[in-house]
Amino acid sequence: MDDSWLHIVGIGQDGMTGLSPSAKEVVESAEIIIGGDRHHRLSNAVTAERISWPSPFSDLIDQLVSYRGRRVVVLATGDPLWYSVGARIGRTIPPEQITYHPQLSAFQLAAARMGWSLADVETLTVHGRPVEQMIPFIQPGQRLLVLTTGEETPARIAEILTERGFGSSAMTAFASMGGDGEQRFDGTASGWAHRVPAFNTLAVHCAATSDASLLPRIAGLSDDLFEHDGLMTKQEVRAVTLAKLMPMRDALLWDIGTGCGSVAIEWMRSAREAKAVGIDSNAARRAIALRNAVTLGTPGLQIVEGRAPEALRNLDAPDAVFIGGGLAADVFDAAWAALRPLGRLVANAVTLETEALLLKLHGRHGGQLVRIAVSRASPVGEVTGWRPQMPVTQWSLVKR
Repeated sequence: MDDSWLHIVGIGQDGMTGLSPSAKEVVESAEIIIGGDRHHRLSNAVTAERISWPSPFSDLIDQLVSYRGRRVVVLATGDPLWYSVGARIGRTIPPEQITYHPQLSAFQLAAARMGWSLADVETLTVHGRPVEQMIPFIQPGQRLLVLTTGEETPARIAEILTERGFGSSAMTAFASMGGDGEQRFDGTASGWAHRVPAFNTLAVHCAATSDASLLPRIAGLSDDLFEHDGLMTKQEVRAVTLAKLMPMRDALLWDIGTGCGSVAIEWMRSAREAKAVGIDSNAARRAIALRNAVTLGTPGLQIVEGRAPEALRNLDAPDAVFIGGGLAADVFDAAWAALRPLGRLVANAVTLETEALLLKLHGRHGGQLVRIAVSRASPVGEVTGWRPQMPVTQWSLVKR
């Protein structure tokens, strides 16, 4: 039995003529049509009550539910489930109550015009989001398709590419794809000077120069890429720590005693849509963490002022917890209680006192204890020798 009462229809620049017969029939028989000004213009021949996006947009779900029992259509651009309103609606309204009618997405249209295999391309959006979140995807030879917001966004992306040694990257901006007024703008990042219409789709073929900044998405970025005051989880230990934390899509990390934010930032870089909350009582370090987050492409890092366990009380339940500083029995108890099933907890200790606590907790809860000792080669006069770092005792376990 079809219980759907809400239809979400993707529409392109060719308007009603581009819809499938079934989607066109749904729109033409609608009592209420909800969408942006552009969507209403593309379907202006249809007689129906017209509703614009609510303000604030978060009121949309309540507004939709209030129309249940009537023939309701939401118009979206292209594929309603690909970085679009359909996904947001579907997270709240049960899927059996919704019928989706997708149109070709901007990604598909842009890939076809570029002659790119969509399976080999990273698809991103900075529409209504910080542009810096694309930074982790800037890699030599990588092809990017990016949904943008305003006419200034391609220029900002070009600036970010150039700053990182990717100024020779080819850039193409498309506007109004599929319509009579379709436009295309070609150039390179370092020479980008086009003024393009708002709501464009940008294709970038990343090309690195010899001095390009290479930032892999796997954990273990060089320490000198982070602004810090000396207290940070160092590169080699950080790589091991992230391996035990196991970043996953949409997963949330609590980084307790975040310092410069290095672990939280690498967690977010390692998996799409990964989220992190950094907790620290030091104002200067919180500010450093926020600056590092923007520079390294994770502007969504949330920073919380305070000390654990008190600062943990109103946070969403985590999928992973890292305790890099300030470990105490009550901090572990609070974090362990909040951790989701199959969640991972990692605690690092450099002092004998913290190590003794780890040993007690390991005896009570099990898990894995590892001693990490790292030495780096450095000058010793006119020759080179090994300079050891402080050893780290690491305790990790999974909540079953």
